[in-house]
Amino acid sequence: MLIRARIAGLPALLAALCLCAPARGQPPATDPPSCAPVRLADIGWTDVTATTAVFATLVRKLGYQPTITVLSVPVTYASLKHKDIDVFLGNWMPSMSADQPRYVADGSVEVVRTNLTGAKYTLAVPAYTYAAGLKSFQDIQRFAPQLNSSIYGIESGNAGNRLVLGMLERNLYGLGSFKLVESSEQGMLAEVERAYQAHAPIVFLAWDPHPMNMRFDLRYLTGGDEVFGAHYGEARVYTNVRAGYTRECPNIGRLLQNLSFTLQQEDRLMADILDRHQPVEVAAEAWLKANPATVAAWLDGVKTLDGRPALAALRGAGTLGGAVSLEHWLAGHKIPVGDTVAVMIEYVKAHGRLFFEGVSLVIRGSVEGLTALLRAIPSSLVVLGLGLLGFLLRRSWPLALFVVAALLFIMNQGYWAATLETLSLVIVAAVVATLVGVPLGVAAAHRPRLYAALRPVLDLMQTLPTFVYLIPTLVLFGLGVVPGLISTVIFALPAPIRLTQLGISSVPRPLIEAGESFGATRLQMLFKIELPSAAPTILAGITQCIMLSLSMVVIAALVGAGGLGVPVVRALNTVQVGMGFEAGFVIVLLAIVLDRITRPPEKGNAP
Repeated sequence: MLIRARIAGLPALLAALCLCAPARGQPPATDPPSCAPVRLADIGWTDVTATTAVFATLVRKLGYQPTITVLSVPVTYASLKHKDIDVFLGNWMPSMSADQPRYVADGSVEVVRTNLTGAKYTLAVPAYTYAAGLKSFQDIQRFAPQLNSSIYGIESGNAGNRLVLGMLERNLYGLGSFKLVESSEQGMLAEVERAYQAHAPIVFLAWDPHPMNMRFDLRYLTGGDEVFGAHYGEARVYTNVRAGYTRECPNIGRLLQNLSFTLQQEDRLMADILDRHQPVEVAAEAWLKANPATVAAWLDGVKTLDGRPALAALRGAGTLGGAVSLEHWLAGHKIPVGDTVAVMIEYVKAHGRLFFEGVSLVIRGSVEGLTALLRAIPSSLVVLGLGLLGFLLRRSWPLALFVVAALLFIMNQGYWAATLETLSLVIVAAVVATLVGVPLGVAAAHRPRLYAALRPVLDLMQTLPTFVYLIPTLVLFGLGVVPGLISTVIFALPAPIRLTQLGISSVPRPLIEAGESFGATRLQMLFKIELPSAAPTILAGITQCIMLSLSMVVIAALVGAGGLGVPVVRALNTVQVGMGFEAGFVIVLLAIVLDRITRPPEKGNAP
């Protein structure tokens, strides 16, 4: 059913339901103490993040205690229904028509008002791509080779992504062979910037208000009414609350009834966050100070939590700013650590473009080539081959039968193609980590000072949150398998280095002395004595490397790497328990298969 058909009666429904806030002529009573905590949902879109931060900053000045939780759209509405969230300021319609209407219909979510009009949300291209002839949804198929049959979206489970996925599944406009690359808003924009600098064609989700409309010379595609709605996905943004919230907390309800933004206001606010790299809280505070007339209109009839007129109370505290404190002073004189790193990354990106493109080409070619090879082999032969490999390595028929049964189960659940993508990523990452890690481990075992220098680096690689080094790899290499593989290698590399160093260092001294007494050279000592003696420990390090690489599949999916991480992330963001369990169980089965095949033989059981 067409989206515009599904939501034909939506304006009337929303108009009827925008009755949950107090009337303007009746000042609300002071809110009870139970209303002090204000729980807000943020879906991660910069405009929603910005407006939510402004509202949270304002209500904090009124004496409330706001908390913001980052959630996907489906999880946000489920949380509103279960009264775990109070307020959601980012209900974009009609793009969220698959989520919001059923909650409004059952009375678990109420619509306060429209807080933004004139927005739009659909697919866009750079102006040079538009000039080349890609002007409508119908033109996308003609540019399939140049676009690599890809459309770039934001986070998995997002309403816009689901509209695109539905379009691809129904083969609308002949786009059934296209794929959607899912990551995040900033991941998508990083890819758009890379394409823009290279003057390469790209199709991506775009919306207004957003600074992307000022940063890039872009064009919205026509002909997408069947998917995104008329007039370039013309949208309104609504304020939603959980059922009964504005009756329980009428003072906050009055503020929500007053709250609205313009496109220009949101553009400026988001530009501070995205272009000037201001922390969200700092940008929100500055915006409130710079827009006293707007804030005064919002505070009409609103009180502080303790019952004083809000506008007079804030002005009495010194304009609309908070009290001076050490925390605010330090935050206002921030040491530019992040900005320095960002400038360094930009410099490296600008002067190393050819190098990064070459690395991307090699890595992408390796993973995609291995995936294509595995797909070209009949699935039955892949299953039998892995089962036979398990038997030859372990001399165990039960293991061989388990491998075959596990792979057939994966095939039965419909995750075979995703499993092959994940297997390719894991194999390439493990090979790269082994080729780098084992020689480094050998060198570290022979040179204690080198290992002493490496130890803090290895500790940092394993303890630093993965997303920290995922961000620069995303900026330097763009979306896809490359940043996912590089991050996987960084995370998995310490295992082969540490265990190789341990194995070589643990070679019995009598063996070393025997080799030296027979006049063995360094290479002979390494290949005939040290490596054979340390082989079980080195193999254990490689096995750990494989397991660590597999543990990164969900992280890799966040930057468009594909594989089994995609259904896991999609299930998480759409609250699909069944899909999440299926995909998670498939990952577990694949981990067991790889662990049993690659685990070094136990003493006394070696073949």
